[in-house]
Amino acid sequence: MTFSVLARDPVTGELGVAVSSCILAVGRSVPAALPGVGVVAVQARSRRGLGRSLIGRLADGAAPDELVRAAAHAAEDATRQVAVVDATGRVAAHTGPGSFPASGHQVGEGYSVQGNMLASPDVLPAMAAAFEAATGSLTDRLLRALAAGQDAGGDLRGRQSAALLVVGGEPATEEDDGVRVDLRVDDSGDPVAQLRMLHNLQRAYDEADYETLAVFAPEGARELYGALAASRRGDRPAARAALEAMRSHPGWTVWLSAMAGDSRVAAVSHLLDPTSPP
Repeated sequence: MTFSVLARDPVTGELGVAVSSCILAVGRSVPAALPGVGVVAVQARSRRGLGRSLIGRLADGAAPDELVRAAAHAAEDATRQVAVVDATGRVAAHTGPGSFPASGHQVGEGYSVQGNMLASPDVLPAMAAAFEAATGSLTDRLLRALAAGQDAGGDLRGRQSAALLVVGGEPATEEDDGVRVDLRVDDSGDPVAQLRMLHNLQRAYDEADYETLAVFAPEGARELYGALAASRRGDRPAARAALEAMRSHPGWTVWLSAMAGDSRVAAVSHLLDPTSPP
């Protein structure tokens, strides 16, 4: 009923999981992660809360294979699937004998792919091959694998939700909670594509890519990002026009005044001054 990939990046130490399914809000039930500890995927009728329990035991020093064996032995349903990757890259996975075909798991160096009730036995090999061939960040590689699984057929019943969770390789601190990406698509006709779009949008926020944000940010904020993008490329008339459009919305003039000390806003807000040179 679900397919997922989880892995550790050997360079950055980041840990992540990506999952898709034909159930509502799969991100609530399948993935679990703890910075500096590991990631877990529990699926195929596994009880809710099992992932958090396994992460807790992983933090206490249990090995992935030990956790997987215990979870399989205690399974109240023979369809249970569990996969675990810890902060050192150790991997373990289990597919219950009662899992709906096509089902199974495939473990590689620092990663695992797993699924059940799949449309084709090609889904998991396609995911593994895509993950191993992909370059870039761990997030990019996880999404590549998830997309390959969907392209190979994905969930036999169809598409509804997807999620992506990536955490750092070091324990969280008061200044940094360790969560690098936490995105969910709870209900969509094409959740994997929607998840990739959300990741691209988050990257634009993280990298201050105002050109992208001017197109895809929520309506009402687009004018601000348009002004910032225009200012960055030296197009003062376009920046001024975008800010004038912002001022036509209730509340934005007050917001601009309140944000006068923010360097990003200050870089363009002076353009609303009629004495400002063109």
